[in-house]
Amino acid sequence: MSETPAQNRDTGADSTDWPLWEVFVRSRRGLSHTHAGSLHAPDAELALRNARDVYTRRGEGVSLWVVPSAAITASSPDEKDPFFEPAADKPYRHPTFYEIPEGVKHL
Repeated sequence: MSETPAQNRDTGADSTDWPLWEVFVRSRRGLSHTHAGSLHAPDAELALRNARDVYTRRGEGVSLWVVPSAAITASSPDEKDPFFEPAADKPYRHPTFYEIPEGVKHL
């Protein structure tokens, strides 16, 4: 019996049936993790290994996170105005409200 290229040899499952994982990479210590992309994998351990092979081939990372895409809840860019509107009525949250003393280079 021959397998299709996208078929897992152990389970016979098609890789498109695997859950989608979001990959976050931290390039150096002290920096934040940033979204690098997505991949399909049957479980977290294999998702982490595949993310290492795909997204840090050239030594770009010191840390990886893999998160099931189904576990992420995000706001919609189409609903930006009504979703973020409550923050607009709090001007004290914006740095333009405060005066920066002279001689201060970084705040």
